[in-house]
Amino acid sequence: MRTTLLALGTAAILAAPAFAQTGDIVETATGAGNFTTLLAAAEAADLVETLKGEGPFTVFAPTDAAFAALPEGTVEDLLKPENKERLTEILTYHVVPGEVMSSDLAEGMTAETVQGGELTITLEGGPKVNGTAISQPDVDASNGVIHVIDGVLMPGA
Repeated sequence: MRTTLLALGTAAILAAPAFAQTGDIVETATGAGNFTTLLAAAEAADLVETLKGEGPFTVFAPTDAAFAALPEGTVEDLLKPENKERLTEILTYHVVPGEVMSSDLAEGMTAETVQGGELTITLEGGPKVNGTAISQPDVDASNGVIHVIDGVLMPGA
């Protein structure tokens, strides 16, 4: 019995996503390995140092797959220097000041983003932000929390 429990426990640990949970938001996202587009965009928008700052921040972080699902050429276009303002607007729309854990979420609650827009949380059928699934909540970082999402949130959409 003990061997079975030990094997199941080890399997669960090995199957869990690899997040460097002791680092800041940028280090944690880097350690996860599936946020390279988000991190490249944060670099292009000069937001890396901010996300490494004191915080706390809540980041609704789109995966590389979420960025890949955007219309062809969207990411490349946003990464151009002349589109830095729009890129910054989109990225800061994914950030809420303070630390909001999944246990704090309630049906219909709203949260103001760093960008100035508002996000709406729904819980029916699983937690969502603006209708986009939160696939992995509560990834702890030293300066806040990351909630992994399955899409890119667009302000004004």
